Amino acid sequence: MIGEHVLAGYVPDAGGREALDLARGIVALTGGRLSVATVHPPDLPAAAGEARAALDQLADQLDDQPADLIVQEGRSVGRGLTVLASRIGADLIVVGSPEGGARGRIGVGAAADHLLHSATEAVMLAPSGYTPPDEPSRITVMYVRRPQCEEAVIRAAQAAERLEVPLRLVTLAVGDVAGEPLRDDLALAIRLALDSADLLPEEVSAELAEGDDVADALDDVDWSEGELLVCASSEDAAAHRVFLGEVALKVLRAAPCPVTVLPRGYY
Repeated sequence: MIGEHVLAGYVPDAGGREALDLARGIVALTGGRLSVATVHPPDLPAAAGEARAALDQLADQLDDQPADLIVQEGRSVGRGLTVLASRIGADLIVVGSPEGGARGRIGVGAAADHLLHSATEAVMLAPSGYTPPDEPSRITVMYVRRPQCEEAVIRAAQAAERLEVPLRLVTLAVGDVAGEPLRDDLALAIRLALDSADLLPEEVSAELAEGDDVADALDDVDWSEGELLVCASSEDAAAHRVFLGEVALKVLRAAPCPVTVLPRGYY
């Protein structure tokens, strides 16, 4: 299950604190290991000192939770986090949204943009102003009938079983798209989920999200407090790397909950 070793990308602002809180919540669910990193530019001792000082001030926010605090050098924050995650064996990188974005929605800053187009680990983003609930309420997968999404259904079904939460599969029907073939695809995806994990039929549902555009379609379905959304990488992604396509990026920006993007071929 994703979350055996979570790396939180930390900066001393609201987005950094929200990323850390979300990472802590994931670790609390999985029993995994937590690492927290601040990235600084190379060859700048003052920047390294500021990064260390920022991490040293995290004691109150961590509440005595064990965590490895790491100062990482990198030409960019996204690249630094990717290199570090590979070195320490993290399977999930968590980052927050930049300040100034719409509250309750995900903003894609430079670090997140890099991760969403090259990371070799799963990437999770926290919406602006996000406060994790005590427990997740449901896992939702954005589904289109293609191999990457089927991999996401399998992994999400297994996570739902372990976390004892229901699983929902959502397919977008934007514009004048015929809905019946999409519903047939969702029925097959439900069967795949049930075959992949020990879930009861009533614990797996599917919805067609209809609208004039992606944001309108996502407003067409209900989102519960404690929802976690999973997206697969694009077909254009290299093997074992994250690459978020155009439609999935629109989903990410419109989603009212944390979003996890899986690398292609993630098992």
